[in-house]
Amino acid sequence: MHARHRAVLPGWLALYYDEPLELTHGEGRHVWDARGRRYLDFFGGILTTMTAHALPEVTKAVAEQAGRVLHTSTLYLNRPMVELAERIAALSGIPDARVFFTTSGTEANDAALLLATTYRRSNQVLAMRNSYHGRSFSTVGITGNRTWSPTSLSPLQTLYVHGGVRTRGPFAHLDDDAFIRACVADLADMLGQARPEVAALIAEPVQGVGGFTSPPDGLYAAFREVLRQHGILWISDEVQTGWGRTGDHFWGWQAHGAAGPPDMLTFAKGIGNGMSVGGVVARAEIMNCLDANSISTFGGSPVTMAAANANLNHVLEHDLQGNARRVGGLLLERLRAACAGLGVVREVRGRGLMAGIELVVPGTEEPSPEAASIVLEAAREGGVLIGKGGGHATSSVLRIAPPLTLTVAEAEEGAAVLESALRAADSAM
Repeated sequence: MHARHRAVLPGWLALYYDEPLELTHGEGRHVWDARGRRYLDFFGGILTTMTAHALPEVTKAVAEQAGRVLHTSTLYLNRPMVELAERIAALSGIPDARVFFTTSGTEANDAALLLATTYRRSNQVLAMRNSYHGRSFSTVGITGNRTWSPTSLSPLQTLYVHGGVRTRGPFAHLDDDAFIRACVADLADMLGQARPEVAALIAEPVQGVGGFTSPPDGLYAAFREVLRQHGILWISDEVQTGWGRTGDHFWGWQAHGAAGPPDMLTFAKGIGNGMSVGGVVARAEIMNCLDANSISTFGGSPVTMAAANANLNHVLEHDLQGNARRVGGLLLERLRAACAGLGVVREVRGRGLMAGIELVVPGTEEPSPEAASIVLEAAREGGVLIGKGGGHATSSVLRIAPPLTLTVAEAEEGAAVLESALRAADSAM
């Protein structure tokens, strides 16, 4: 299968592991490979299987809707799409909200950029260093992570702002309050030298591909005060942080809640629990600023909307945000204890069921993708699947993001496997 994959698919399409896995089915927090081996899934298809594999409510909703009609397009009224849009608009916190559905986070961010630049009549965009917003031409142009930016060409003029990474960079030595003041001063200075009609700041509350890094709570609230003085929009990229994954909040922007809701937020991944669902939420005046017709052929399809509605029901009815807070807190404590004294570990960070372990060459601050690969392989051998990411053109951060239904017993089981894998990497380095 690997040879067939390489023969017909792009060489830049990344695969994990020295011997790539073919996953054939899943149930709950577990998946099975083609050889019949079971794994505890601590990455959820890149934070996309948000609740559980083969969640009965979702599979039933998909089957029932597929039995009626699979596809109609946005040219016709679509009851599941309207129902989901009503719920997301209310949950977003954005006043007079409108929702546009897409098929991915990339497309959602692309649509948000179209809206912001049209509304503000400017192609200047602020983005965070170490950020990732997608693989399209426009979203690559605002991605501040060289590992995931294959071209410098862009339709946008992007200005990169400090603050997304708390423990690296020129302000890392400052305490939280001083860190925020320094980042705000940098933003104000940059805007003083830019053209006055900057369109928007787009920011992930927790940087996903960048290695689950985040600023101190309150940074984006402080940024918002500066942005308002210039009429600049704030887009919160909630593709990885939405729907309660961070535990303390339903949306990542709420950690910076003193500023109120963003002008726009984007979402994707987890809401479909594996189905292709993304979207943008924006104030009506922003969403309706386009003066040309548009449609979405596959965005908001009846079957994906049925899945997302059923999945959202499960999230809310079973308080999965609360489970992310409780079980995620336990998992983080267990990982910090496992990493204590290991020279290969620079930092364990995260919130809720988003945990990052940054690995370095022992005795240095130099990122170690070699150590990350050792842990990835050893964890797989132990029956746990995780991800990796990070900045500095390396993938040196382990990314751990299980489905939100993770149990305490599964958290303990996964942490024990990861402790063994980390010790193997520490010995090898």
